[in-house]
Amino acid sequence: MGRVRFLVATLLLITTVLSCTDNANKPLSVTQNINSNWLFKQADKQEWMPATVPGCVHTDLIRNKIIEDPFYRLNEHDVQWVDKKDWIYTTYINITAEQLQKDRIAITFEGLDTYTDVFLNERKIVSSDNMFRAWTKEVKKYLKKGTNKLKIHFYSPINKGLAIYDSYPYEVHSSANDLAEIGDVEGAKRVSPLIRKAQYHFGWDWGPRLVTSGIWKPITLRAWDDAKINDLHIIQQKVDNEEALLTAEFDIDAEHNSEALIEILVDEDVLFSNKIKTQKGTQQYTVDFILPHPKLWWSNGLGEAHLYKITGKIITAKGSDEISHNIGIRTLELLRERDKYGTSFTFVLNKHKVFIKGANYIPADIFLDRVTPEKYEHIISTAKQCNHNMLRVWGGGIYEKDIFYDLCDKYGILVWQDFMFACNMYPGDKDFLSNVQQEAEYNIKRLRNHPCLAIWCGNNEVLAAWKRWGWEQEVREKNPKAAELQWQAYKDIFLDILPTAVSKYDGQRYYWASSPQSGDTIPVDFNNGDDHYWGVWWGKEPFKNYHTKLSRFMSEYGFQSFPEYKTVKKYTNEHDWDIYSEVMQSHQRSSIGNATIELYMLREYKKPKDFESYLYLSQVLQADGIRQAMEGHRIAMPYNMGSLYWQINDCWPVASWSSSDYYGNWKAQQYFSKKAFKEVLIAPRLEGDTLFTYIVSDRLSSFRSKIALSLIDFEGNILWKKDIDTLIESNTSTNIFGIVKDTLLKNYDSRKTVFVSSISDDNEIISENRFYFHPVKELDITKPHITSTIIKHDSTYQISLTTDILAKNVYLSYNDISGFFSDNYFDILAGDTLTVTFLPDKAINTLPKQLKITTIYDSYDK
Repeated sequence: MGRVRFLVATLLLITTVLSCTDNANKPLSVTQNINSNWLFKQADKQEWMPATVPGCVHTDLIRNKIIEDPFYRLNEHDVQWVDKKDWIYTTYINITAEQLQKDRIAITFEGLDTYTDVFLNERKIVSSDNMFRAWTKEVKKYLKKGTNKLKIHFYSPINKGLAIYDSYPYEVHSSANDLAEIGDVEGAKRVSPLIRKAQYHFGWDWGPRLVTSGIWKPITLRAWDDAKINDLHIIQQKVDNEEALLTAEFDIDAEHNSEALIEILVDEDVLFSNKIKTQKGTQQYTVDFILPHPKLWWSNGLGEAHLYKITGKIITAKGSDEISHNIGIRTLELLRERDKYGTSFTFVLNKHKVFIKGANYIPADIFLDRVTPEKYEHIISTAKQCNHNMLRVWGGGIYEKDIFYDLCDKYGILVWQDFMFACNMYPGDKDFLSNVQQEAEYNIKRLRNHPCLAIWCGNNEVLAAWKRWGWEQEVREKNPKAAELQWQAYKDIFLDILPTAVSKYDGQRYYWASSPQSGDTIPVDFNNGDDHYWGVWWGKEPFKNYHTKLSRFMSEYGFQSFPEYKTVKKYTNEHDWDIYSEVMQSHQRSSIGNATIELYMLREYKKPKDFESYLYLSQVLQADGIRQAMEGHRIAMPYNMGSLYWQINDCWPVASWSSSDYYGNWKAQQYFSKKAFKEVLIAPRLEGDTLFTYIVSDRLSSFRSKIALSLIDFEGNILWKKDIDTLIESNTSTNIFGIVKDTLLKNYDSRKTVFVSSISDDNEIISENRFYFHPVKELDITKPHITSTIIKHDSTYQISLTTDILAKNVYLSYNDISGFFSDNYFDILAGDTLTVTFLPDKAINTLPKQLKITTIYDSYDK
């Protein structure tokens, strides 16, 4: 009898497997994008206008010529009325009989900005109050065959914020980055901390105040039978050269108690298959599997960022459903161990300590629908080209769209991920905390499979503001009870809700409560955590302080510049061409802004002769100052193990700390970062009366090198020379040579000489650098005569340049043609030839004869 039961059970299993296999490629679900035929209107008016979805109210108003471009001149100030109005969006969804026959139908709003009521056939289905969450509602009972009306009522975020502000038991402390005065907000009340919306929309010290509403991410309608996979989490349990032991956690929503197959496919090949019993409702199913001899994922510069496509699949008697993720196999940890200085802050990738090189990233536009895939590609590929291995997604913006992380996975760019809290205290009431908890859960689950994701950080500068900027004392003097409640809200959010969510949903990644800090409630002290060093800029300290004001990880530092002349002309007219004009000041949001650029400029350079020269010199100034920081941070390894400058991009055309402007044009700093972040760096530095030469190597292995050092005058004569043949150890910073400055310069004019250094591997120069003994304004620079030769190669042009004497900070451009120069703002020594590749933005037959060449000499009055 037992044998009969066994045979029957075996037969049933085979029947189930065969039945499932027959439908393995028949999809259980059908997804419909709801992105067409949208109309919108101001809620208190009758006129309907065409809308674009995804999009936002402001860009729809621009397309319909209701408002002018807010980026041009002072137009930003004329559109502040938009965020005080309610707006309605509507479209019609066509539903077929086949869709209605499905077991279930749900609609998902991936991003609603921010306060809405959503109606389907005039019945409310969703109310949203958080820009950072998705909202899903089962809607089969609301639908009918044929035309169905979808309407979304967007409520003014300012009016909603004011209602919360006025009813809240105390004033939640906020920063001056909320430009309520520009926004004409009642009583200049700062409502940004009360709203779960991108904080930078309310203004920042590099951005405009344009508080958006709209459908900023896709809307999809999904109809399905039997079962669907809600989520697939791939967990790496053990990784070595022999195998990777992985766990797949399926989250499956089943319509019936039944039997099904689940499969794991790696790069389209079935690696694992097993029968499961589904239960009606949502259940989790865990599968362990092994990937033999895995190819590891490495960050940019250390190896290939290899990705496996891993697909989780469920197959039932009716069909199949699947989810795929590109997975990188790697180990990654943040090493926090005691040493003779304090506590380390070192990322360890695949058991290799990595010096982090990169930048802070902000949203690439104030209007998020205008950030195209091409723009994302440009920014992330710029980071790769410039030898970055990390970008920090700053906490005042957004949890970025999927494409951002996909590109970081592809290019080997690690991501420091802030939760979206920045420079404000936050409410601590039950509803707000619950909203934050759901926001954290959603975004952790969405992002946790990306190999690029390195760390979760609770907030940007909130702890520093409370403990170091005087906020706690200021609030306590006004309202001691409010101070206690706001500090309790801090602890509830950043020491409870967020770390608990990370531990539960992404337990293998490190959580860091605030940037900067030395511990959960310990302000930065240089020796135990990360730091945002702003002594240069806000403190007016000299650039040389970058060499000594060091923490264990430099997660913010920076200096401003103006965009290039072509960019400035896009948002100004000729009457605005003065750095202190009203328009130029409006496109400068730092409270000390243009005057500080000029202050530092006159420390280092002569006064520029005109407006265009101001723009050029500001970029050279920024680039050289931040170069000193990048080099100083790398020289300090392993004490310091990270250098993330502020910031790689802009969200509108503006004077800011960016290394690339709003249109993606590389500033001088972008070019300088490419050289300062090279895999191997040679860096001369004056310490006291001695000139030292450092070699920094990020390589995984040691190598023999040839180092060439020389003192050269501006006419190209070699005055002193030394060659060194030595072994460079892996992952080290080494002082390779030192000489007393006065000994080196004996009998030579220090204002007419430059110290030149280079390091070669296999007879190829892999890094070179120059050191001048005085500020540029004190150098004896005369007019160089530069000759150029241009040769066309397919779609690019090779530009070779030579000069009779030193040409300092050579800037190449064309008045009427835009494009990319492979190098710019560089020095050419007398007698040298330097070749640059130029790629025009658009195909052209021939280049203009006149290449525009600007040098330091050209920027001064003679």
